[in-house]
Amino acid sequence: MDNISEIVKKRYSCRSYSDGPVEEKILHDFSMLIDAPHTGPFGNQPRFRLISIDSVEQREWRKLGTYGVIKNARMFLVGIIRKAPLAESDYGYCKEGLILKATELGLGTCWMGGTFSAGGFARAVGLGSDEVIPTVSPLGYPAGQRSLTERVMRRFAGSDHRKPWSEIFFAGNFSTPLQEQQAGEYAQALGNLRLAPSASNKQPWRILYESGRKMFHFYLDRAFGYKMFGQVSLQDIDMGIAMSHFELTVIEQGISGLWQRDEAAARESSLDYLVSWREKI
Repeated sequence: MDNISEIVKKRYSCRSYSDGPVEEKILHDFSMLIDAPHTGPFGNQPRFRLISIDSVEQREWRKLGTYGVIKNARMFLVGIIRKAPLAESDYGYCKEGLILKATELGLGTCWMGGTFSAGGFARAVGLGSDEVIPTVSPLGYPAGQRSLTERVMRRFAGSDHRKPWSEIFFAGNFSTPLQEQQAGEYAQALGNLRLAPSASNKQPWRILYESGRKMFHFYLDRAFGYKMFGQVSLQDIDMGIAMSHFELTVIEQGISGLWQRDEAAARESSLDYLVSWREKI
């Protein structure tokens, strides 16, 4: 992808789509990316399918909550994972890469979490007994004007608002907010992480910067009610999305690093430690 920061700023949760079909070459190029193997930082391998809404009975996709919320979508990007430790974060990481590529190609998308592991979507992708569908995302050209439903939903969810740096990023300990100027060459990556989408715009990620070791420790500030029927944690998916934004940015900047569990990372009783990113020296 070229100029990841511009793509991140351009992406938004699109709920109103044009009636026109996606250009054949764009659809072909994007389909090639979807069909390629995907592996997340924790080793899980989600798979993705692009399906036409015609393959799902209207009666069924109405039940799934898309009717009345998503307007004119004719295609959906469906992601599938096997149940495994940290599978949701790998899923979010891999799917966000596809979402951002779709944005670069001029396509609109929207993350939609729900109970998609039964019914039409499951049959359309050939869902295995050990697999779940955590999210689906409509895909197509954005409509020229957002619908009233979309405008109301964005206002209700606070989709255009982000927490300030002082609530998300910390330096050395969780009592000391990280100032943007302190982040130095990493300020752009953290800025793009801050713009990552999340369920209900909760922005559950908390990042602790350990400057001496050039490490960023990623924590999850969990909120009640974001695990769907014991199957999937939407906020763990959110963490994978945030990791994707951070890593894509540092890669574009030519900074090499790796993801690893760090036993020396600070622990905070109210937060779940997930992983750390360390610059390769």
